[in-house]
Amino acid sequence: MADRDQNRSQLAELTDEEAHRFARHLILPEVGVSGQQKLKAARVLCVGVGGLGSPVALYLAAAGVGTLGLVDGDVVELSNLQRQVLHTTPDVGTKKIASAARKLTALHPALRVIGHDSMLTRDNALEMVADYDLVVDGTDNFPTRYLVNDACVLLGKPNVYGSIFRFEGQASVFAAPGGPCYRCLYPEPPPPGMIPNCAEGGVLGVLPGIIGTLQAAEAIKLILGCGEPLIGRLLLVDVLAMRFHTVKLRRNPECPVCGDRPTITALIDYPEFCGLPGASAISTQTESAVKNGIPQMTVRELNRRRENGEDHLLLDVREPYEYQIAHLGGHLIPQSEVPARLNELDKDREIIVHCRSGVRGQRVAELLRQNGFTRVSNLAGGILAWSDEIDPGIPKY
Repeated sequence: MADRDQNRSQLAELTDEEAHRFARHLILPEVGVSGQQKLKAARVLCVGVGGLGSPVALYLAAAGVGTLGLVDGDVVELSNLQRQVLHTTPDVGTKKIASAARKLTALHPALRVIGHDSMLTRDNALEMVADYDLVVDGTDNFPTRYLVNDACVLLGKPNVYGSIFRFEGQASVFAAPGGPCYRCLYPEPPPPGMIPNCAEGGVLGVLPGIIGTLQAAEAIKLILGCGEPLIGRLLLVDVLAMRFHTVKLRRNPECPVCGDRPTITALIDYPEFCGLPGASAISTQTESAVKNGIPQMTVRELNRRRENGEDHLLLDVREPYEYQIAHLGGHLIPQSEVPARLNELDKDREIIVHCRSGVRGQRVAELLRQNGFTRVSNLAGGILAWSDEIDPGIPKY
């Protein structure tokens, strides 16, 4: 990053207003005028403007990065505001890209914001990433993390990585020259549903602020060419114990992307690689849909059966604290307790399993089928779908 095109830095002369705004940077020997010019000339792509992307974008804008690309196709939801500090209550229901652009340009009017109102896919990733000096990964799912990694490796762009879950977070810099990539750390994704996301497992609101700020610091160091970036190191953060621990990483010469003999030389189908259905397979489920041998029941079909008084057992496999937030009635057995409590269930009765979004319900339905329960289905979309399509009064969390 320090050796990138010098012409761009020379063109990024500081105005009097900028010299005043960034005065505390200019008196740092590691930054100075030349460093601030590098920041002004820099182009950074932020993939996601949610929990991690909020502090990343805010601090990069405040630091004087000249161009920020923002990739996000979501809208602001009320449940985002506990941690996504770039957005406020009046923004609920609006596009995150538009919300973010307003806040960032209010903070730094000279900032150029390029909004990419879509999700990153293998069809657009290389074209997007190619236009920037580095990428900050603020995503929350494995397919996009592998996609960001591979695109950065193929294009030679540093990937500033961060992830969060409950009270723990990670940060590193991947795809830097000579350093490891994300696949060197995680060659294969976990089985689908094995690791719950933040929507299922929760996250302490300040945690993405901590990790996202660390990512912003790493991005600034890469732009300035100073300090010791987290290349070849994985920073582990536990905010409950308030412990920071660093693990050394090495580039894997057998890595299929960044290794000595790469076998992945183009972007692949990342949902398929992670064991998830591709975009073409994602659609509104019908009562006749089947996944891994388990019928997928729609919330509309369940509502019809309940209204008609048709006999069934609605098995809720969420946690008790989730049940207190919102529930549809039924019999509550948390997913982890189901194997030990199978005796509570009638094999001759129809069982409809449900959870928050359908992921845990699917796993429990498969478990029941393996244990001789033949009349089992999963509620597609879970209680979130029920709130969207049947009863908006059911809280979404």
